[in-house]
Amino acid sequence: MKGLIFSVKRYAIHDGPGIRVTFFMKGCPLSCWWCHNPEGISPEPEKVQMINRIGDKEFRKTEIAGRQYTIEDILEILMKERIFIDKSGGGVTFSGGEPFMQFDFLLEALKACKDAGFHTAVDTSGHFSSGLLKKVIPYTDLFLYDLKHLDREKHIEFTGVPNDTILKNYELIVESGCEIMIRIPVIPGFNDSQDHLERLRKYIFDNRTESIKMINLLPFHKTGASKYKRFNKTYKMEAIVPPASEKMKELKEFFSEGGIRVKIGG
Repeated sequence: MKGLIFSVKRYAIHDGPGIRVTFFMKGCPLSCWWCHNPEGISPEPEKVQMINRIGDKEFRKTEIAGRQYTIEDILEILMKERIFIDKSGGGVTFSGGEPFMQFDFLLEALKACKDAGFHTAVDTSGHFSSGLLKKVIPYTDLFLYDLKHLDREKHIEFTGVPNDTILKNYELIVESGCEIMIRIPVIPGFNDSQDHLERLRKYIFDNRTESIKMINLLPFHKTGASKYKRFNKTYKMEAIVPPASEKMKELKEFFSEGGIRVKIGG
């Protein structure tokens, strides 16, 4: 069995506890305006032209985004990093894209990693069948779960999909007792109005259990903007200004009032 992965990040420290290896899997059902990994949206390998400039000279090179990995490849990479993973209380994280787009591979990879003694995490948008989620929960120690917006129509406008299933799956994970870290992208003009923030905080705390370990506030940034030209995609966030650090500090205090640990960034 093979999975299509577009990036492998070693020594990752923002994708769960400790030092981790994060596998970024191809394919995503969402098309978020602010996505900083547009190479992860298509479920197929993609050609991309890399341009490097040295002085007046320009060097062009064509690369492929997306490579097939076996379960054995995953374990081999993890074993090489095991000393750092174990000493730091880290593990392995499957991200994307949306890992559930390659469900069969994700499930088998999680089983294999658990059998090998690794802490497992899945970074997900939540947009997939609840039946698939129930099969993955027994092999997942932690979910990194995006909550982008509570309004269905607003969610469709900015991500391309409704949020009904996302909210249902979020509640299913919370009820299951599996650990979860909530990730809220802070996007100016999309989800940062006071009204929405108050409703979102209420929603989180109304459904609160001990399984919710942290809220990560992820400020919008333009780090991935240059990728859009390389992949011939339209970047819709050019005019949007990232939130100021003071704004993020205020939001941290706002969400901290309920007693859950809050962190700015991943």
